[in-house]
Amino acid sequence: MAEVPAPELHVTLAAPRKKRRPWVRALQVLISIAVVVAVFFYAIPKFADYGKVWDTIKSLSLLEVLILVAVTAFNVFTYWPQMTASFPGLTIAQAAVNNQSSTTVANTVPGGGVVANGVTVGMYRAWGFEPAEIGLSMTLTAIWNSFIKLGLPIVAVVILVLQRRATSSLIVPGLIGLGALIGVIALFGLALWKKGFARRIGTFIGAWVNRIRRVLRKEQTDDWSDAGVRFRKQTLKVVDKRWGRLTFWTVVSHLGLYVVLLACVRFAGISEEQVTWAQVLGVFAVGRLITALPITPGGLGVVELAYIAGLVLAGRHHTTTPLPVFRAQCAAAVLMFRALTYGAQIPLGAFTYGIFKWKKSWLKPRWHADPEALAPATVAT
Repeated sequence: MAEVPAPELHVTLAAPRKKRRPWVRALQVLISIAVVVAVFFYAIPKFADYGKVWDTIKSLSLLEVLILVAVTAFNVFTYWPQMTASFPGLTIAQAAVNNQSSTTVANTVPGGGVVANGVTVGMYRAWGFEPAEIGLSMTLTAIWNSFIKLGLPIVAVVILVLQRRATSSLIVPGLIGLGALIGVIALFGLALWKKGFARRIGTFIGAWVNRIRRVLRKEQTDDWSDAGVRFRKQTLKVVDKRWGRLTFWTVVSHLGLYVVLLACVRFAGISEEQVTWAQVLGVFAVGRLITALPITPGGLGVVELAYIAGLVLAGRHHTTTPLPVFRAQCAAAVLMFRALTYGAQIPLGAFTYGIFKWKKSWLKPRWHADPEALAPATVAT
């Protein structure tokens, strides 16, 4: 968090958190490295020759490169209105800085999703937002993203059935997504319907959280029943006025990412006859589900392998191109896609974090004093 003068110190009245054991972090790093090395130095070369992959990438015209940069820039932008839709008072500029900075952390640190959430919260607190506002925004954004992630495989399967291109490799994830989506919508709907359901769901979630914390030998949290009721009340206020904007920008952000992949596929030389746009959507939808697995930072290695294998399986019986060339085209498309949507995010996030440190006018630290919890206290600057 940015340094501020002493009178404006941001005081967090909470017990010091226990540090994660060093061997756990070391194990995460080793597993991530092993997965990345195995994928890029063993698995992908089994699908395609890197020399042919590079030849495909070099064949792109200047216009095609500019189009890829443009659709990627649009996709990056779409995440910011989604954040402001779930967070009254947050500006587009703040959303841009927060999103890009936290994305860089998520893409570079093992278990980066959790660390990225910490960066997100730290920035919000530095800008003067309250914990309740922060938690509600992050929760709503996560729920809406989950709706789309779980719904995309269903949409893709329906379209592929109509096109007679459906395969078991896509139907199974679609059915899994359908079941999970029904469950998520049901829980969310019940939580908003009545206080009693919200209280029970809060109690249920709190019980599971405490079980996990017991395994990790961490202090137990308070009963979540009241938190469930508060979440329901706050959610109804925001969703009632902003559900349309939130839904629109969530859909656009996911479709924008899909368009980047589709453009990479077409510019790599893979035609509609070989792999249809719906099949690309199906592969994309399955890949989005895989990103939920925190195996490597940003799914590095795992996502690339899933996308390449998915495209090869989708088009291998429809391509008139020699199979080794077709596989190289699939690998080139995916690697271009990941370079634009994963690799390019890292330096961009470093730049936006510099803006966070430089933009002192955004900082609005507050004292959060609780007379009943004056000790122990930690001071974050």
